[in-house]
Amino acid sequence: MAPREQQGGGSRGGAADPEADIEAPLISSGSSFFFQDAAGEDGEEEQQRRARWRFLSSFGRLRSNVTSQVALVGTDVCAIESLDYELIENDVFKQDWRAQGRTHILRYFALKWALCFLVGTLTAAAAFVANLGVENVAGVKFVVTSNLMLERRFESAFTVFLASNFLLTMFATALTVYVAPAAAGSGIPEVKAYLNGVDAPKIFCLKTLLVKIVGCIAAVSASLHVGKAGPLVHIGACIASILGQGGSRKYQMTCKWLRYFKNDRDRRDLVTCGAGAGIAGAFRAPVAGVLFALETVSSRWRSALLWRAFFTTAIVAVVLRALIDICKSGRCGLFGKGGLIMFDVTSGYINYHVVDLPPVITLGVLGGVLGSLYNLFLDKVLRLYNVINGKGQTYKLLLAATVTICTSCCIFGLPWVDACKPCPPDSEEACPSIGRSGNFKKFQCQPGEYNDLASLFFNTNDDAIRNLYSSGTDHEFHLSSILLFFLASYFLGIFSYGLALPSGLFVPLILTGAAYGRLVGMLIGSQSTLDHGLFAVLGSAALLGGSMRMTVSVCVVMLELTNNLLMLPLVMLVLIISKTVADAFNANVYDLLVKLKGFPFLEGHAEPYMRQLSVSDVVTGPLQTFSGIEKVGHIVHVLKTTGHNGFPVVDEPPVSDTPELYGLVLRAHLLVLLRKKDFVSNCTASASDASKHFSPDDFAKRGSGKHDRIEDIELTADEMEMFVDLHPFTNTSPYTVVETMSLAKALILFREVGLRHLLVLPKSSKRSPVVGILTRHDFMPEHVLGLHPYLFKSRWKKVRFGKSAFTNFFCH
Repeated sequence: MAPREQQGGGSRGGAADPEADIEAPLISSGSSFFFQDAAGEDGEEEQQRRARWRFLSSFGRLRSNVTSQVALVGTDVCAIESLDYELIENDVFKQDWRAQGRTHILRYFALKWALCFLVGTLTAAAAFVANLGVENVAGVKFVVTSNLMLERRFESAFTVFLASNFLLTMFATALTVYVAPAAAGSGIPEVKAYLNGVDAPKIFCLKTLLVKIVGCIAAVSASLHVGKAGPLVHIGACIASILGQGGSRKYQMTCKWLRYFKNDRDRRDLVTCGAGAGIAGAFRAPVAGVLFALETVSSRWRSALLWRAFFTTAIVAVVLRALIDICKSGRCGLFGKGGLIMFDVTSGYINYHVVDLPPVITLGVLGGVLGSLYNLFLDKVLRLYNVINGKGQTYKLLLAATVTICTSCCIFGLPWVDACKPCPPDSEEACPSIGRSGNFKKFQCQPGEYNDLASLFFNTNDDAIRNLYSSGTDHEFHLSSILLFFLASYFLGIFSYGLALPSGLFVPLILTGAAYGRLVGMLIGSQSTLDHGLFAVLGSAALLGGSMRMTVSVCVVMLELTNNLLMLPLVMLVLIISKTVADAFNANVYDLLVKLKGFPFLEGHAEPYMRQLSVSDVVTGPLQTFSGIEKVGHIVHVLKTTGHNGFPVVDEPPVSDTPELYGLVLRAHLLVLLRKKDFVSNCTASASDASKHFSPDDFAKRGSGKHDRIEDIELTADEMEMFVDLHPFTNTSPYTVVETMSLAKALILFREVGLRHLLVLPKSSKRSPVVGILTRHDFMPEHVLGLHPYLFKSRWKKVRFGKSAFTNFFCH
């Protein structure tokens, strides 16, 4: 599909809608802006090539305006559209609601709760399968490698380790590249954009769901420094979306009783619950799941949604507990030591004093700096990866192969530079631990000794976190080992993310932060009474706060992970400090990813320079409208020559005394009318009742990224000369603003209500009844500043340390 005019909400007439067409790039050169010529009448392949070039140029020095036409979905550049959370109040909709009785309404609300139950149950099952797969696949790999090391067959051990990691990575990458490119990455930016009103193709389809689960198991088991929490958020959202649209029609897996959610509004709520269920499944933290959905991914929240999201995450916790109890009988292989089990490793009673505050504050400040640097380096690396991945599928595979080989060499080679330590005489677990996970890996050491660095590298991420969090282990790690592990995990996490496979950032940041906290505890812990394991917990919170800038949800995640409420004041203090420090340098990692991918994300606040403009300053013409009774041929012509998704319907004499705005009709509804061929022979209003010929199911919203095409409808020459009465299918109460309203005020209305189209009415009654339509694109800073470049120099910018020599050093 060409990156087309099919895009966007459609507003201003002619054949070029900035949200609809592949518009000319907006290129910045110093403080001046200019537009390049748009692609003309080139073929589809040429338009796709140009669209890709324009998108990829945004990662170099050219900053193209790609705020609404194309975005990076997974690892592919795709055309995107907007969602519409507004209820369409036309005659068919109103008649349907009048016909609904009490039973129908009760069934509707019962289905909402039933779907929340199903989302929680299926997400818990997916999380269990993911953890079961990682623990067993990675566990077998580590056991075989350790046994070969025990036999002093070091070359064979390295060969097995490297080959298994390579095969797992290539399997995950090939599966993603050739089957479901939208499954690449964590999926959180895509979910965040969807809940903001951005509709990207195939992000929630069945193939994406299956590849996400299988690919996540393979990628995490391949010892890549990636996690499964982000993919589980995407998995939960996929499950919710598929259930909300009644299943998958493509694979003939549909249920009629599920088809009650026929609009974006209900599906948005269900996807929000699914995202929260993903975090609850990743960490067995139901409260943190709700708070994550509220704090990070959702753009709109209300009390009813809070209750349903909490119910969904509670179901996740109950189902996971039942599944884990089954595994306690030993029927799940190596599963049971990591993953979903609460770490519960800190001391039962935590006693801290005023003397402990300076080290904790230091931990928070450094965590904020390290977190902001992490985001900065990740942004640079992803820009490079996007250019490489943009060269084709072969390059995606080569990039993944290069990273996994380097990672395997690093993991296997670094423990050799570390000195062995004698086993502690008072250890409660076997030392060294052979054939299983544990704190004491033998690696190349002599009997009675262990390699503490290998204990961290040759474990799953969950077991490594447990080792670092363990209390009473202040003397089990060398300072040099923790330093090496921190540096390695810090940069491996940056270089592992961005490959064409499912990967998350949450767990790698927790692990890297744990090593950072241990390191700080070793360096300044003598001035504190806190345990090094507690320093590791606070280090994870500090790095998460510095990179993701989440406070409440991260705080609850850490408390639910460690099962220790006594840490609450210290975790809160660290998170507040690290977030405050990091905010002075750059944005949080998910906002950076959303921007990097090119999603037209609407922020919850308006830029101050938008208050200097009115909506008329960004609306351009001419405007394409329809009459209340319109000729079929004209409708077909307009739909083929424009990409607008909404058209004002204006009644003119003799239908009305003066031209007046009747409402707004959607492209999707027009396509339904043309397909049904409910035409009249003359230019008069239809006398028949529209509800007798059409049902609400005819106008039900299809799945994410799925749209009908005007080219698929065949009409005869006689039919093209007939007419359609648009009145029964027109939304008679669209949201409108007067042309003198400030752009900032219109933005808040547009985002809070979740609109796709916002009609602009004239100030004077002597003019046309509607002067334009605002779409998502019109609020994008790149578009606004392109129309009014004088605002670029004078626009307000946040006061950041990033404008100091510190950031300039890293940015240039």
